[in-house]
Amino acid sequence: MAVTWDAAATPDMGAFVRRDAEGQAGVDLLVRGARCAGCIAKIERAVAALPGVASARLNLSLGKLAVGFTGGDGDPAAVIRALEDLGYEATLFEPGAARTQRDREGRRLIIALAVAGFGAMNAMMFSVPLWAGLFDQELGPATRTLMMWLSGIVGAPCAIFAGMPFFESAWRSLRAGRANMDVPISIGVILTLAISFSETLLNGEDAYFDAAVSLLFLLLIGRWLDHTLRARARSAAGDLLAMQAPTATLVDGQGRERAIPLADVRPGDILRVRPGERIPVDGVLEAGEALLDNSLLTGESAPERVAPGQLCRAGAVNTSGLLALKARARSEDSALSAIARLVEAGAQSRSRYVRLADRAAALYVPVVHTAAALTFAGGWALGLDPREALIRAVAVLIVTCPCALGLAVPAVQVVASSRLFRRGVLVKSGAALERLAEVDHVVFDKTGVLTEGRPVLIGAEPELVAIVAPLARTSRHPLARAIARAAGDGPLAREVVEHAGLGVEGLIDGRRARLGRAAFVGAATLRMAETEMWFGFDDGPKVRLEFSDAIRPDAAAAVEALRARGLTVEILSGDQAGAVQGVADRLGVTAWRAGLLPAEKSEAIDRLKAEGRKVLMVGDGLNDAAALARAHAAIAPGSALEASQNAADLVLTDDALMAVVEAIDVARSARGRALENFGFAAVYNLVAAPAAMLGFVNPFVAALAMSGSSLVVTLNALRTRGR
Repeated sequence: MAVTWDAAATPDMGAFVRRDAEGQAGVDLLVRGARCAGCIAKIERAVAALPGVASARLNLSLGKLAVGFTGGDGDPAAVIRALEDLGYEATLFEPGAARTQRDREGRRLIIALAVAGFGAMNAMMFSVPLWAGLFDQELGPATRTLMMWLSGIVGAPCAIFAGMPFFESAWRSLRAGRANMDVPISIGVILTLAISFSETLLNGEDAYFDAAVSLLFLLLIGRWLDHTLRARARSAAGDLLAMQAPTATLVDGQGRERAIPLADVRPGDILRVRPGERIPVDGVLEAGEALLDNSLLTGESAPERVAPGQLCRAGAVNTSGLLALKARARSEDSALSAIARLVEAGAQSRSRYVRLADRAAALYVPVVHTAAALTFAGGWALGLDPREALIRAVAVLIVTCPCALGLAVPAVQVVASSRLFRRGVLVKSGAALERLAEVDHVVFDKTGVLTEGRPVLIGAEPELVAIVAPLARTSRHPLARAIARAAGDGPLAREVVEHAGLGVEGLIDGRRARLGRAAFVGAATLRMAETEMWFGFDDGPKVRLEFSDAIRPDAAAAVEALRARGLTVEILSGDQAGAVQGVADRLGVTAWRAGLLPAEKSEAIDRLKAEGRKVLMVGDGLNDAAALARAHAAIAPGSALEASQNAADLVLTDDALMAVVEAIDVARSARGRALENFGFAAVYNLVAAPAAMLGFVNPFVAALAMSGSSLVVTLNALRTRGR
């Protein structure tokens, strides 16, 4: 359950303040009601201006506001009060509470949408007889009044219930002295209902209950579509930290082992890590040699050999024997935590992207308010009675209602997302398509993206593979597993002993054999490579086995197609320079960098952004997560680590690289359709608003015109396509 703060009841909130390694205080809050980049700017500017606040960063996807204070203490209550003054609710941030809040909002929108649909259909059932008067089939006065009352009895409660998300948002905005797009919507709905009841009581000509609830139905469609796309974005930082084991094995002074929570590990503790386990925190190897799989951290396909005294980073997998480590950092200071902080910082900066709908909304609200006010004041001043002037003002609000504007982007994005899903691409964020349409530079990771991501044995005769396989099947080494995959199921060697960092030995048909490094096997060679293994019986010749990470079949076609669309291509990899250069040469990519750590990849993306480039990052490993979050747009293969998928905007469900090209084509088409919709909405409002101001359009006709404009933008959205 979320914890709410009442400054009067709980003056001491020190328990909620966290402190970093330097003693700086901070607090994380869950903010409700923030929907756009304008909200982010408003919240961060107001909170950062408070005394004692050093920084304020809002992650729109999570609703998480991270507040840093200038010293070792802070006043969360002051931040809460400032947010309430702005019209936003805030509670102590808890991941579970944030998920619950998103689920609750989604359920509320779908219920409101269902009620609005029910109200629109049934209110219209009673309005149809009233419309018959347009075709010289006039109803009697008593019947007409009855139909108006029945329409109001059904439509008004549905409109009030379905309009609550807009009414509450508008009230919070007005209470803070500001006006958002929900303000004209709320005013239009409330005035429409008020005039309809007035006309019904006074036996007037028309009532517009069906128009009010239909308007809300269309608006809720756009709001729900936007919420659905937004809800797909999850926190990659949380997934990264979840990769850390919840416990670590501590060795005490008497050599006894006991499991302790990861948060209790302190620098200097001796930890034991068994084969197959992840390194819990950054630590120094105490004795022996370790063979670590760092592929999730660095992207390097070959395992890393670590000697005594060298650093083992949290998140690496121990593929050798039993290890003893001296912890050098706490869990929150580990390499994984550092990557998580980079990812979250990238997500926060990306959420500042101003969407097309947000830009349009910034112009819409003041223009509509001014037009409606001028209509009422001008009509009254020119001799119209207040009732007629008010009807004209309401007609202006209805005819210019942002239904078309609200549907212009969500409808296009949902159509585009559906088409991409059928082509093997999952779109997680509505804004992602807008950003993807703007990219001009594509950065690929190598391992697992341009290549298959796992070593493949090459050039070996089947007879040799069958001989080596019994020993290879007993090892966890990535290259040994490649031999086992090539051979398939079969017998295992006996009396197997694995030597950390060297290789494995055992008996095959009674003969002792070794598989591993050249010196371990006894091969006399000066050539050493991380993509080779040697095999030999103690009394026989030694054989070299070579491996490669196969390039994806469509990689070259995808790179060429991207260039044909005016995009430049670059490779950033944590793998060795030789392996990266080989792939770059085969694909014709001249810009590449190798041996990059996660922070260096993120810095490379930042440099490209500083040069004015709109970067698309395509990566799959843990070392790519921060770069994915920092890029203008990001794509991850379906085989990628879950944290990388969550840091990305789009996920390739079948790992085909040509799907990246498809996604860019559809995104560009979607942007074109959205701009066409905005253009149509602008032309429509330029024609319809003056007509309503001059009295040529009553609220009923305004509702029909508004519905027609929404239908036009929806049909135009269906034209979204790729090349």
